[in-house]
Amino acid sequence: MANSLVSIQIIPKTPKGEDSIPFVDEAIKVIESSGVKYQVNPLETTMEGELSHLLAIIEKMNQRMHDLDCPSVISQVKIYSRADQQASMHELTAKYH
Repeated sequence: MANSLVSIQIIPKTPKGEDSIPFVDEAIKVIESSGVKYQVNPLETTMEGELSHLLAIIEKMNQRMHDLDCPSVISQVKIYSRADQQASMHELTAKYH
Protein backbone atom coordinates (compact mmCIF):
# COMPACT_ATOMS: atom_id res chain seq x y z
CA MET A 1 0.00 0.00 0.00
CA ALA A 2 1.33 3.43 -0.96
CA ASN A 3 1.38 5.58 2.14
CA SER A 4 3.23 8.59 0.74
CA LEU A 5 3.39 11.08 -2.07
CA VAL A 6 6.74 12.70 -2.77
CA SER A 7 7.21 15.56 -5.21
CA ILE A 8 10.72 16.25 -6.47
CA GLN A 9 12.12 19.14 -8.44
CA ILE A 10 15.70 18.38 -9.39
CA ILE A 11 17.88 21.29 -10.48
CA PRO A 12 21.28 20.16 -11.72
CA LYS A 13 24.17 22.49 -12.35
CA THR A 14 25.16 21.22 -15.76
CA PRO A 15 28.81 20.45 -16.56
CA LYS A 16 29.24 23.09 -19.27
CA GLY A 17 26.33 25.41 -18.55
CA GLU A 18 24.11 23.69 -21.10
CA ASP A 19 20.32 23.41 -20.92
CA SER A 20 19.24 21.37 -17.88
CA ILE A 21 16.17 19.76 -19.51
CA PRO A 22 18.04 16.74 -20.96
CA PHE A 23 19.50 16.15 -17.49
CA VAL A 24 16.06 16.40 -15.88
CA ASP A 25 14.86 13.88 -18.47
CA GLU A 26 17.57 11.51 -17.24
CA ALA A 27 16.39 11.99 -13.65
CA ILE A 28 12.82 11.15 -14.71
CA LYS A 29 14.14 7.98 -16.37
CA VAL A 30 15.38 6.91 -12.92
CA ILE A 31 11.83 7.27 -11.60
CA GLU A 32 10.39 5.47 -14.62
CA SER A 33 12.74 2.51 -14.19
CA SER A 34 11.80 2.19 -10.51
CA GLY A 35 8.27 1.03 -11.34
CA VAL A 36 6.49 3.43 -8.96
CA LYS A 37 3.41 5.34 -9.99
CA TYR A 38 4.41 8.89 -10.95
CA GLN A 39 3.17 12.00 -12.69
CA VAL A 40 5.35 14.55 -14.44
CA ASN A 41 4.17 18.13 -13.99
CA PRO A 42 5.64 21.34 -15.42
CA LEU A 43 7.81 22.16 -12.39
CA GLU A 44 8.08 18.88 -10.45
CA THR A 45 7.35 15.19 -10.61
CA THR A 46 5.19 13.42 -8.02
CA MET A 47 5.68 9.80 -7.04
CA GLU A 48 3.37 7.51 -5.06
CA GLY A 49 4.64 4.70 -2.82
CA GLU A 50 6.36 3.77 0.41
CA LEU A 51 8.34 6.71 1.77
CA SER A 52 11.64 4.87 2.23
CA HIS A 53 11.49 3.57 -1.35
CA LEU A 54 10.69 7.02 -2.76
CA LEU A 55 13.58 8.60 -0.86
CA ALA A 56 15.91 5.92 -2.23
CA ILE A 57 14.76 6.87 -5.75
CA ILE A 58 15.64 10.51 -5.05
CA GLU A 59 19.09 9.40 -3.95
CA LYS A 60 19.50 7.52 -7.25
CA MET A 61 18.32 10.58 -9.18
CA ASN A 62 20.99 12.70 -7.52
CA GLN A 63 23.62 10.06 -8.19
CA ARG A 64 22.60 9.95 -11.85
CA MET A 65 23.23 13.70 -12.11
CA HIS A 66 26.73 13.23 -10.66
CA ASP A 67 27.31 10.31 -13.05
CA LEU A 68 26.54 12.80 -15.85
CA ASP A 69 29.26 15.11 -14.45
CA CYS A 70 26.95 17.67 -12.85
CA PRO A 71 29.12 19.32 -10.18
CA SER A 72 26.11 20.02 -7.93
CA VAL A 73 22.40 19.29 -7.66
CA ILE A 74 19.56 20.98 -5.80
CA SER A 75 16.63 18.69 -4.98
CA GLN A 76 13.50 20.35 -3.69
CA VAL A 77 11.28 17.74 -2.07
CA LYS A 78 7.71 17.79 -0.74
CA ILE A 79 6.37 14.85 1.25
CA TYR A 80 2.78 13.93 2.07
CA SER A 81 2.30 10.79 4.14
CA ARG A 82 -0.61 8.98 5.77
CA ALA A 83 -0.41 6.68 8.76
CA ASP A 84 -3.99 5.46 8.56
CA GLN A 85 -4.62 4.88 4.85
CA GLN A 86 -3.26 4.95 1.34
CA ALA A 87 -1.92 8.23 -0.05
CA SER A 88 -3.13 8.76 -3.60
CA MET A 89 -2.49 11.46 -6.19
CA HIS A 90 -5.92 10.74 -7.65
CA GLU A 91 -7.77 11.16 -4.34
CA LEU A 92 -6.06 14.45 -3.55
CA THR A 93 -6.93 15.93 -6.95
CA ALA A 94 -10.21 14.19 -7.83
CA LYS A 95 -12.36 17.26 -7.22
CA TYR A 96 -10.40 19.10 -9.93
CA HIS A 97 -11.01 16.50 -12.66
